[in-house]
Order: sequence, then C-alpha cells, then structure tokens
Amino acid sequence: MRAKRQITSALAVHYRAGGRREKGRILDELCAVTGWHRKHAIPALSVDGSSVSAVLQRQGRTYRSSIRVALIALWNASDRLCRRRLVAMIPFLLPALERHGRLNLSAEERSLVLKVSAATIDRLLSEVKIAAAGGRRRRAGFSSAVGRGPGAHVQ
Repeated sequence: MRAKRQITSALAVHYRAGGRREKGRILDELCAVTGWHRKHAIPALSVDGSSVSAVLQRQGRTYRSSIRVALIALWNASDRLCRRRLVAMIPFLLPALERHGRLNLSAEERSLVLKVSAATIDRLLSEVKIAAAGGRRRRAGFSSAVGRGPGAHVQ
C-alpha cells in the first residue's frame, strides 16, 4: 500500500501539470502498475499531496436532532402519513404546530424543515417508524395471488 502511495504522489505532480494526452498516458501507467481502475486513479492523482484526502472528506450533517424532533412532531400530527405526502403537507402543518406551541424552531431550522426531501424524511424517521410499528419491519413477498401476476396460480 505504501508503494502505491509513493507511486501516486510521484505521478500526481506530472498529472496535474500535463495536458490531456499526458494525463491519459500517466493514467494508463498507474493503472498498469497498481491494478486500479481508471475511475479510482483519477481522484487519487488529482488531489495534491499536502491536503488531507480532499476527495474522501465527508460533509457535515445538515439535519440536526432538532430537525428530527420537528419531523417526528409533523409526522405524528399528520396521522403518520407516508414520506411523500408528508413533504406536501409540511408547509400547511408547520405554521399550525408553531401557532399552538407544539414546535419552536429558529428561522434556519424552519427553512431546513420546509426544504427537506422525502428520502431524508424516510432516513430520519426510520427508527421511529419501526418503534411505532411495535418493533416489526414490513416484510416483502407476502402478497395475495391476485397481485402476483398472470402466471401465478394458487393450489
């Protein structure tokens, strides 16, 4: 692993300074020596050696626990709607919950709740939904014969 890093750091300087053809040649050499795929080698060569792996740095969390608590309150107030319908209902439910003192959000938190996506709602509420179902997860594959299609027969 150390040898691959040394080779990569030696070639990275020439890679960043080179033109299109030179970069292609360097990528071919690096892939032949290391066994890496080109798509793996490109970011490894593009990052300068002084920074701490800028490609692999993770973004911080956007939605803090206060946003999660607000989404739980909205989900319960909506009678536990599915995530897509909940996204559509948030602009109507949020002012009502704030007006009745159920939620107290800052302006920044309020804007985050208003622009949350359905996938993020699903991710943030996954544990709460499992707990609300009594700890059971829904299992796929247990449907009636009617829903299975024309080739399925029940005997």
